[in-house]
Order: sequence, then structure tokens, then C-alpha cells
Amino acid sequence: MSFNYLASLTATVRTQRANLHLGVALAFVAGALNAGGFLAIGQYTSHMTGVVSSAADDLVLGNVAHAIAGLLSLAAFISGAITTALMVNFARRTPSNVAFTYTAPLLLEAALLLVFGLVGATLKTHQFISVSMTAILLCYVMGLQNALVTKISNAEIRTTHITGLVTDLGIELGRLIYWNRTGQLFAPAVRANRAKLRVLSALILAFALGGIVGAVGFKYVGYVSTVPLAVLLVVMSAASFFRKVSQAPA
Repeated sequence: MSFNYLASLTATVRTQRANLHLGVALAFVAGALNAGGFLAIGQYTSHMTGVVSSAADDLVLGNVAHAIAGLLSLAAFISGAITTALMVNFARRTPSNVAFTYTAPLLLEAALLLVFGLVGATLKTHQFISVSMTAILLCYVMGLQNALVTKISNAEIRTTHITGLVTDLGIELGRLIYWNRTGQLFAPAVRANRAKLRVLSALILAFALGGIVGAVGFKYVGYVSTVPLAVLLVVMSAASFFRKVSQAPA
């Protein structure tokens, strides 16, 4: 696997192939973190719909501390997305950094995964109000990554949750099996977007496989099982730098 290929995954000039391959890689990472994180803290950290619903339930039931914990998780996710937006927009407006527009968020995510892998057990024992610092960290990482893929793919791909992906898959499958009766000239024929079907299927499968790997890794290895995920992100994000160095005039 060449530096040129790896660099293309985070290049400023995008292709559908690069978006798909990067999306699959990050969906795998997100699935692993989501499943491993649940085993670590008993909470999924990418499902903001569930987080907000749970906070509302807790508030009505009088569990104010738990409601606040949910809002803190939401705030962490939003903060991660804000961080990505700041980094990407800054790089886009700095000529010397344009080639590395998406490098900083990926490196930050890798660093945070290393923190989770190396000191996650310690972080778990520290709480802010009633939410584990580990949960806040993982929610922040999920927001960071989801915003990054959204900006890279112009909102075509999501990787940290698959509700939307499964919905879109169902829509395309409905189009695929629709019976276009002959003689209906007043309406165009219903056709499935087969390319989109392949992309959606690949992302869902990558998330599921990541979940299996993350659960198995955390069960048998523990927090340190996230270190290989961090290494993967470093390799993808650093490829652009090494390609630029290799192409620099002697």
C-alpha cells in the first residue's frame, strides 16, 4: 500500500473512491470504539438520539444528575464537531496547510485514542457530576470523527452511527424490488442507485465488523486494544506529509 494511496484518503481534492475507502476505515474505527466503549463504561457514545431521549426521561423521573450527565455527553460530542470545524477551516485558509486540511483532526483523534487505551481505566474512576470522564472523552472523539467525515465527503457519508445508513439502505432496497408496471407513461420508472447500495452496505458492514473486533479486543485485551486503531489513524493522516517530503526538490 503506497503513500500515494494513503495520502489520497485525506487529500483536499476528493474522489468517490477515496470517500468510500476513508468512510469504511473510519466506520470500522467507530464500530470498534462504540462496542468497546460500551463494555468499558456501559454506554454507547455515538448515539446522541438515545442520549438526549435518556436525559429527557431522567429529567421527568427526577434523576437530575443522570439528566445532566446526558447533557454533558451531548456537549462533548458537539465540542468534538466544533473542534473539527475550527481545524479544517483554519487549514483551508492557511496556504501552507492546505495539503494537510484533514490531518490535524485525525491526529487529534489518534492521540485521544492513545489516551483512552493507555489511561482509560484510570479515567473511568474520575467523574464530572455523574458522568465518567471516559464517556466524555469517547463522545468528544465521536463528534470529532463524524464532523470530519461529513466535511470530507460533503455530507455524503456518516461513520459513527448507522441509523441513517440503514434507512437509506432500506429506501434503495425498496426501489430495487419495486415492480415497474408497463404502460405507466405518466411517471418515470423507479430505479435503485446500485452504487449507493454498495457504499451503504460497505459502511454498515465495516461498522458491524469494527463492533465485533472492538468487543473481542476489549474483552480479552482491555483498553489497550484501541492502540492499533490509533496507529491506523496516524498512518492515514501522516501519509500526506511523507508524500510531500518525498516530492520536495532536492
